[in-house]
Amino acid sequence: MTVLRWLDRPAEQGVTWGVPWPRGEVRPGTPFALADPAGGQVPVQSWVTATWPDGSVKWSAHAAGPQPSPAETYELRPGATPAAPGRPVVVAREDGALRVGTGAVTWTIEEGGDTLARSVTVSAAEGEREIVRDVRLVSLHQDGPTPDEDGSVTRERAAGRVTRVSVEQDGPVRAVVRLDGDHGGRLPFTVRLYFYAGAADVRVVHTFVWDGDSRRDFLAGLGLRADVVMRDEPHDRHVRLAGPDGGFLTEAVRGLTGLRRDPGEQVRRAQVEGRPCGPIGNPEVAGRLHLIPTWSDYTLDQTSADGFTLRKRTAEGHAWVTIPAGTRSAGYGYVGGVSGGLGFGLRDFWRLHPTRLDVRGAATDLATATVWLYSPSAPAMDLRSWHDGMGQDTFAEQLEGLEITYEDYEPGFGDAHGVARTHELTLRVHDATPPSAGLAAHAAAMNDPALLAAPPERIRAAGVFGDWDLPDRSTPARAAIEDRLDFLFDLYVREREQRRWYGFWDYGDVMHTYDADRHTWRYDVGGYAWDNSELSPDLWLWYQYLRTGRPDVFRFAEAMTRHTGEVDVYHLGRWKGLGSRHNVQHWGCSCKQLRISNAVYRRFFYYLTADERTGDLLDELAVPEETFLAIDPLRKVREDVYTPDPSALSVGLGADWGALAAAWLTRWERHGDERAKDRLLGTMAGIGALPHGFLTGEARLDLATGRFDTSRDAVAISHLSAVFGLPEMCSELIALDLDVPGFEGAWLDYCRLYLAPAAEQEAEVGHALRGISLVQAHSRLTAYAAARSADPGRAAVLAARAWRKFSLDEDDQLNRNLLQREPDWRLTRVAGPHVLAPVEEAAFVSTNDTAQYGLAAIQNLALIREHLPEE
Repeated sequence: MTVLRWLDRPAEQGVTWGVPWPRGEVRPGTPFALADPAGGQVPVQSWVTATWPDGSVKWSAHAAGPQPSPAETYELRPGATPAAPGRPVVVAREDGALRVGTGAVTWTIEEGGDTLARSVTVSAAEGEREIVRDVRLVSLHQDGPTPDEDGSVTRERAAGRVTRVSVEQDGPVRAVVRLDGDHGGRLPFTVRLYFYAGAADVRVVHTFVWDGDSRRDFLAGLGLRADVVMRDEPHDRHVRLAGPDGGFLTEAVRGLTGLRRDPGEQVRRAQVEGRPCGPIGNPEVAGRLHLIPTWSDYTLDQTSADGFTLRKRTAEGHAWVTIPAGTRSAGYGYVGGVSGGLGFGLRDFWRLHPTRLDVRGAATDLATATVWLYSPSAPAMDLRSWHDGMGQDTFAEQLEGLEITYEDYEPGFGDAHGVARTHELTLRVHDATPPSAGLAAHAAAMNDPALLAAPPERIRAAGVFGDWDLPDRSTPARAAIEDRLDFLFDLYVREREQRRWYGFWDYGDVMHTYDADRHTWRYDVGGYAWDNSELSPDLWLWYQYLRTGRPDVFRFAEAMTRHTGEVDVYHLGRWKGLGSRHNVQHWGCSCKQLRISNAVYRRFFYYLTADERTGDLLDELAVPEETFLAIDPLRKVREDVYTPDPSALSVGLGADWGALAAAWLTRWERHGDERAKDRLLGTMAGIGALPHGFLTGEARLDLATGRFDTSRDAVAISHLSAVFGLPEMCSELIALDLDVPGFEGAWLDYCRLYLAPAAEQEAEVGHALRGISLVQAHSRLTAYAAARSADPGRAAVLAARAWRKFSLDEDDQLNRNLLQREPDWRLTRVAGPHVLAPVEEAAFVSTNDTAQYGLAAIQNLALIREHLPEE
């Protein structure tokens, strides 16, 4: 049995979540039941998302429908029979279309064409009442950038065309329908519709891939649109648009408040509250209704993270009237009347600016609601390279550029073709205008979707994700490290807000390095700008969530996973499956590597939420080894002659193999993929057979066999090898006890020798290791060697070395760790005319150091906390 709690707060909407299980505890085919604390049975749908090597369940996923009065906690019971929902989700094919019914609403989805749904009806006393028609995607395209001043461009509209519909789940508690298509032959998209038993709301997850030519294609708008049937009198029709802090613009299409003649308090109150106005008793008003203007069109335009504008008009062809503006809209709206309408919205609306909500035709028989994922009011999306190359046409010139701006530039490589973005929306059909408090609750649920979670101690007991443990403040030294972990996370939350790390392509990422002279991050300096998972901030955040269970840490890590898995990675084209190193633009760097598209960064979110889109990203790495045919990561710095060869592909045994291992392991445990298993175990055996194991640095892979050439006898290390998920993957693999000869020994040798004294290194490999750097980060390797040592004396020596290297910046041959050298971790306030706005800064912080401090602290505390000295 597992006790589950809500991540944020009890929620009434449908929910999907994941739970890990200790090896051997839950056998395949085991049913699950869900109960509240009083023993009441809650209908639940369950499936397996990963298995252990022995076939037992490693991760299970579960779904429950909306609960009118949700409990604070629930019990998940393996081996018990689940309760059946009273109103199950039903998926049926009729007349060439899918009909999906939740008991509250029914969606009719055509098998192809220009709509995501042809019709949406609500269950009413008189039967099914149609509320919505033609849910669809729209996009706007320009043939040039929006002019600064004069000039003109041609703008055209394209409709999203569905080419394939598939049912991924068909109930009884949860159904998932996937629709794939494109916008007139461009902008491929995938949309998933999520239905829960008894729910009136449908979650919509939309992903599009940019396949344009950035020199001549400029996206000017991208939106989800639906028509709403309007049956009521204009004064019984309502428009609601969300402002900040739970507030709403509350309007009627034909307003009866503020008139020269009073229709009566009862009528006025009913209209404001969204109830039927009923007969208007004052004949001076009733006889003049046709002289009261009807407001047909509304727009809320979120142009930045700091402000939105509102306007309305009576009809097209007439002037707009401005409405008082605001700061950060919750991104939710409603249009309809007392006989029904549609609630619609976009999660993280202001964070993903420029965005927009539109209502058109509210005074006609068919209103249209549009959620713009990219607002047509904004300048068209411009994905051209941010500079002209500055003459860096040769590798030598590019390496010189790297020396000054840290940007790895190469002509033609700063191309966005193939990057993607995912948005989460909601559509909720109503049989009447909901009260304002209900709309505020719906908006809050959209922006912080419900999640049930196993507590940290339960996840830890399952033995997943390697070396981590719960926070421990039992001694002053341990408490000091925990305080610093909290300081760093809170700093990045603060920095995201005060630096406004928001926007369509940017939200979810953080910056790489700080500029203390300008009191800002180096947003405009080559390779120092957007971080793009450099040195694994994703991992740091997810491990911090696992051990603390903090919802704010989860949300931050979730946003980063959404971003780094979509925007920083190519999903089609010549670099499909690879990601881009840090840059001023997320896709700007010529370093395209598997270390950025790394499956190790996505696994946490997938297993904790069973999110299908993240599953897609993991499936894109089904054959990750083939990406090494596309480009040689070391092409600019090689001293040997090498061209990618399918029979002898150069694979680094650090960041490269760590990413391969993560993809293969994940595919094996998710799908039982024997090919992935064979390549994982085969390359592990190859590393174990190399004369110097991981210390060899590089090996040649035969794509046909999935095996390394083990004849290479060399020693070559990189300080970057173990900072992109390799320690985490090796720990997981060794814990699986896969019986691969030599692998554990090869990894322990690397862990033991990397920070060993030069004499010890020379005694074992013939010379002292060169290029030793990121000392604090690598202290966790020494800690791992200590924890695995069977000799207590040797373990104590290694543990003492690990804590010393963690605490002191000594013997680093390449880098200065400002974080490690700063004794006083505190914020400094900077204000005045030399900064754009007052800020609180920690100028000694960089994301590289932060991520690796976090991982080293977490893993050292888990492995060797008893050896931590108090002084």
